[in-house]
Amino acid sequence: MLARLTAGLRWDLPASLVVFLVAVPLSLGIAAASGAPVMAGLIAAAVGGIVAGSLGGAPLQVSGPAAGLTVIVAGLIEQFGWPVTCAITVAAGVLQVLLGMARVGRVALAIAPVVVHAMLAGIGIIIVLQQLHVMLGAEAGEAALHNILALPDSLAAVDPQAAFLGAVVIALLAGWKYMPAAIRRVPGPLVAVVAATLLSLPFNSDVDRITFDGSLLDALSLPHLPQGEWTAIAVGVVTIALVASVESLLSAVAVDKMHHGERTDFNRELLGQGAANVTSGMLGGLPVTGVIVRSATNLEAGARTRKSAILHGIWVLVFSLLLAGVIQLVPEAVLAGLLIMIGIRLVKVADFQTARVTGDLAVYAATLLTVVFVNLLAGVLIGLALAVLLVLWRVVRASIHAEPLGGAAEGRWRVVIDGSCTFLSLPRLSKVLASVPPAAHVTVELDVDYLDHPVHDTLEAWRVRHVNNGGSVEIEETGTATLHAALAGTPARGSSRSALRGGFAPWRSWQRNSAPLAAEAAGHVPAPVRSVLSGVDSYHRRHAHLLRPHVQELSTFQDPDTLFITCADSRLVPNLITSSGPGDLFTVRNVGNVVGSDRLEPSVEASLKFALDELSVTSVVVCGHSSCGAMTALLAGPGANQKAANQKAAGQSPEGQEERCPVESWLEHGRPSLESFHAGHPVRIAAEQAGYGAVDQLAMVNVAVQLERLQRHASLQDAVRSGDVHVTGLFYDIATARVLQITPTGVSHLDPLPRAEELSPA
Repeated sequence: MLARLTAGLRWDLPASLVVFLVAVPLSLGIAAASGAPVMAGLIAAAVGGIVAGSLGGAPLQVSGPAAGLTVIVAGLIEQFGWPVTCAITVAAGVLQVLLGMARVGRVALAIAPVVVHAMLAGIGIIIVLQQLHVMLGAEAGEAALHNILALPDSLAAVDPQAAFLGAVVIALLAGWKYMPAAIRRVPGPLVAVVAATLLSLPFNSDVDRITFDGSLLDALSLPHLPQGEWTAIAVGVVTIALVASVESLLSAVAVDKMHHGERTDFNRELLGQGAANVTSGMLGGLPVTGVIVRSATNLEAGARTRKSAILHGIWVLVFSLLLAGVIQLVPEAVLAGLLIMIGIRLVKVADFQTARVTGDLAVYAATLLTVVFVNLLAGVLIGLALAVLLVLWRVVRASIHAEPLGGAAEGRWRVVIDGSCTFLSLPRLSKVLASVPPAAHVTVELDVDYLDHPVHDTLEAWRVRHVNNGGSVEIEETGTATLHAALAGTPARGSSRSALRGGFAPWRSWQRNSAPLAAEAAGHVPAPVRSVLSGVDSYHRRHAHLLRPHVQELSTFQDPDTLFITCADSRLVPNLITSSGPGDLFTVRNVGNVVGSDRLEPSVEASLKFALDELSVTSVVVCGHSSCGAMTALLAGPGANQKAANQKAAGQSPEGQEERCPVESWLEHGRPSLESFHAGHPVRIAAEQAGYGAVDQLAMVNVAVQLERLQRHASLQDAVRSGDVHVTGLFYDIATARVLQITPTGVSHLDPLPRAEELSPA
């Protein structure tokens, strides 16, 4: 128990002291700006650290009074007075607890990262502008624009002692990372504040220092219930609750992006913030929120756990009660220098560059400028609105272009529509369609995932006009959304899982029995060849440019990983079921995926030797499939070819020699598999228990038998024993499109993928 309590104190204790030193002046200033009792800021700081730090879901976030609520609190105090404002704070805390119990906290995750980055940068700029005046010995204004305009006057009337102390802090913090590792174990901010404070002692009263007005105990007071104006009270409660919640969750999101430790539980954070506001209001304190300035300071000082936030609240409480004189030794210029460095570090060049590269620079700039020159909440709302509009623009706009094929003189054009095509795309679509010559033969490639009724009407109206003008229009729909679906009902975004493109779907599902452009260019082409040429045409238009970078390095050599022995069945596509591409599989196909009977079949023998000796493959795969014609013939037996048997019996064989059907001769390679099947092979039993029919059971046994033959082969034995080559069996179930693994002793399901040890042969 003791070890758990003391874990991380090496980092959290000094970090808490640094945050405490930052929190005290900020809390006092926010209280004064709100028109509340000055000590109400310290009450809120202590409660935020202890209560929100203990109960909240953001371990490294530091809570307390925040500048974002200053205007709201000031208005409430002016309208209702301070005791009623405390009651409003209590009610707002209760509302936050209810929001946390309703588990709505994760809504904060919907905030675009660029908005968070810009928010941090804006806060950093505000801090720097404010604290520059303090460091120069002048008064800082509330508005950033005022601080910018007043900077020349502050420079002209600079206080040399204050500027010197602030510069010392900045110099120490800037150079701290260059110190030896042993020295850097002490937090730089703590060293800078202590060192600059010690340097300031000879200055006596010539430097402005932190001051208190009254005691902490004098400021404790119970809230008063309002006397009417309940609508305004309710608005105040909701406003405080929502603004405090948004600021806390935004701060938590920002804090999560600044470290790699435990992530925030947003619902728990709302509960913690609500409990802190109930407590603060009951004691006469300001509203509490998560504060990014103190949280950033906490991280910069090296905090590791929530103990830092809790301890900072304890220090605020203890020092305010017992050691206020020590706090008043710290010059304001020293804290100003510390805050300037914190503000500078919140403005990250990497975030700006990321926004520029990703096309989010406008969102970043708008958010930052609004945060700086208006307020935090307005900046975040504007940034989120712009981010949503930008996403909407990127998602709903379609790529639409037209181009002549083989030269405009040939009269063949292609119109490509790719993306999400809605009424927002109609201006671009109409312009592109109008650019197509009236009598051209046009192919419209419609590769979209969303298409609405206005687009359907526009395309159909143009098609009718174009055909009436002597042209022709052929529409190829290869996306997940179709013209028919747009006309039949409410448009919906098509699922990418339901869209099978070239290389996946059979020709008949997308060619629509139309003559391809390539076939037309070649003149008269027999109908059976048109499917191939249409497929080649689609390949060149859609896939060749994507494949080219991957195959260029394979143009002079091949380096496959696997020898893949499989059936010649047209329904089994090795690269499809293994998600492989060019150069991955060295494929051998024959009827029934057999490797031989007494010895390896010559083509398999040659392929195996080449794969092992020349290509150095590391695995050999034998793949069978369901509804295999070869296995069906094996089960039917020799009598299946009755015509050939009758011819033999009638002596019709030339020169008296017995003739055999070529397929029947080939299937002799599968006789050992049939014998193992009838003998009750373990794979047959496993397949039968899984509900497979006799043909599929034999197909799985056949894979297992071929594996056994390969493992006994002289070329493979040593390599398999040493682990240099692995031999694996697969079975493709056509009806379900699933792939199973076959071992010499059983069947393993690969959907979902089991553990590796479950796939190893027994």
